[in-house]
Amino acid sequence: MNNRVKILFRCLALVFCFSITAINAQVLQDTASLNLVKNGIDCVYNMEFAKANDAYRKISQMYPEHPVVVLFRGIMTYWENYPVLPTSQEHSSFEKDMLKCIGICEKNKDRTNETEFLLANLCARGMLLSYYSNNNLSNEVFSVAKSTYKYIRRSFDMTSDYSDFYFFTGIYNYFREVYPRVHPVYKPLALLFRKGNRAEGLNQLQIAANNSILLRAESYSDLSYISINFENNYQKASYFSQYLHDLYPDNPEFLAEYIKNLLLIKRYDEAEDLVKSSGLHVSIPYLKAQLSIFNGILQEKKYHDNSLAKQYYTIGVKDISSFGSYGNEFAAYAYFGLSRISGLSGDKDAKKTYHKLAMKLSESKEITFDE
Repeated sequence: MNNRVKILFRCLALVFCFSITAINAQVLQDTASLNLVKNGIDCVYNMEFAKANDAYRKISQMYPEHPVVVLFRGIMTYWENYPVLPTSQEHSSFEKDMLKCIGICEKNKDRTNETEFLLANLCARGMLLSYYSNNNLSNEVFSVAKSTYKYIRRSFDMTSDYSDFYFFTGIYNYFREVYPRVHPVYKPLALLFRKGNRAEGLNQLQIAANNSILLRAESYSDLSYISINFENNYQKASYFSQYLHDLYPDNPEFLAEYIKNLLLIKRYDEAEDLVKSSGLHVSIPYLKAQLSIFNGILQEKKYHDNSLAKQYYTIGVKDISSFGSYGNEFAAYAYFGLSRISGLSGDKDAKKTYHKLAMKLSESKEITFDE
C-alpha cells in the first residue's frame, strides 16, 4: 500500500479518538469531567503515562460501561508503545480494545446515543486503520475500510455540533482533491467518493488548529505534514512543528518532525541544538535511529565531514530497519546522503545503488536534502 494513503487513515484515527468530549453529553456538561479528559489527552501526547493512567482510572469509574473507556485504554497502549508493530507484544491488546469498542457501538440501537456512539465507532476504526496502514497490512486495511465509509458520510452531518470536526472535514476535503492529482492511479477510486475542496480543506484545518478543544495537536501536525509533502512550503511547516514541540516537548515524534523541518530550511544550528539536547530520549530506539540520520545530515551539510556523515547514515539505516515501514522515510534520507557522498568520492555504482534504494523507500520523492 502506498505510504501516502496513510495520512487519511491516521487522521481518521486521531480526530475521533481525541474527540472523546463529544462521546458522552454528561462529560460535556460537567466541567470536572471535561477537564479530566483534556488533561488525560495532554498527558498521552506528552508521554506522561502515569498521569494518563490516573485519568483513565477516574474516567472508567465515572463511565464503566461506555466505549470511551476501552478507547482511552487503547490510545494509551498505542502511544506508550509507539510505533506499534505486528511483532510488538502490545499489538494484540490494542487490537482487542479497538474491536471491542466497535462491537459495543454497533450493538447500540438507541438513536439518542447515535452521535456519541458514531464517534466512538469511528475512533476505533480509525485507530485500527492507522495501525494497519502504517504497517502495510493491506488486507486488514481494506477489510475495515470498506465498512467504514458509510459512518464517515454520516459524520459530515454533525460538523456544526463540534468544532473539532473541522479537522476531519478539512483532511477529507484536502486529500480527496489533492491525492488523486499527485497520484493519478487513484483517480478511478476517488470517483467513488464525494468531491472535496483543497482550499476549504486547508481553511478547515486552520480553524481546527485555532479553535479545537482537543484536536489542536493533530491539526498542527497535519498542517505541517501537508505543508512539507504537498504544498512544498517548508517555512510554514516549521512554524507548525515548532508549535507542537513547544506544546509537547517530551513527545519524540513531534521532536523529530521539528528537527527535520529545521534541516529542510537549513537552520542547522537550531537543529543541532535540539539533537544535542535530546539526551532524555536516546533510550527510545526509534528516535535514536532518527537522530543518527539527522546527525548524518548535519555532518554532511553543516560541517562537510562526509566520512563522519557516512558513519551516522550507516548506523541510522541499520538501527531503523527494525521498525519496518515506520523507518522507510528516514532510511531514504540516509540513502540519499550516502548516494551524494559516493558520487563525490567517484563511486558511480554505489551512488546509483544508494539512490535507487532511497527512491524505493521514500514516500516524498522531492525530499532528498540534496540542496
